[in-house]
Amino acid sequence: MSRIGKRPVPFTDKVELIIGADNVVTVKGEKGTGSIRVHPDIKVETKDNEIVLTRPSESKEHKSLHGLYRSLLSNMVDGVTEGYKKSLEIIGVGFRATYTNGVLELNLGFSHPIYFVPPEGIDIEVDTKSRKNPVIHISGIDKELVGQVAAKIRSLRKPEPYKGKGVRYVDEWVRRKAGKSAAK
Repeated sequence: MSRIGKRPVPFTDKVELIIGADNVVTVKGEKGTGSIRVHPDIKVETKDNEIVLTRPSESKEHKSLHGLYRSLLSNMVDGVTEGYKKSLEIIGVGFRATYTNGVLELNLGFSHPIYFVPPEGIDIEVDTKSRKNPVIHISGIDKELVGQVAAKIRSLRKPEPYKGKGVRYVDEWVRRKAGKSAAK
């Protein structure tokens, strides 16, 4: 049973909502604009600064679509008002990151630097001052895209369990293992 789909999505006066033809919902806010095409079976309405979604039947497919599109619209409203942010920390001797001219350059212990060009709608900042390790801040209005970019950068050098070197989320805890010398 979709309990998530039954809850309305609240939005403020700063957010402009347009429901167009073919169930295309466009949300405009301070940070930007997002749009999504809702499944034709799901009906989208606005009532008293709230988005209300209704489904035509109690079938399993309609229930799952109901909750899915409610969550996607809620994330879009949050994205255009507040935005989303993920932070990655680079841990390792000689591991560095710089962001110049729209290109993120990472030195992660390989014989060559890695260049990463973020997709449109993603802002990247590199902070080397506030902590002893460089921190990459990834922000944008699309929750899925911010998470995908953060995961892609992390996958370039995942944290390894013996020394803990690599790229990790700021709040991530890496389980450490004992090396060969601990077995004696």
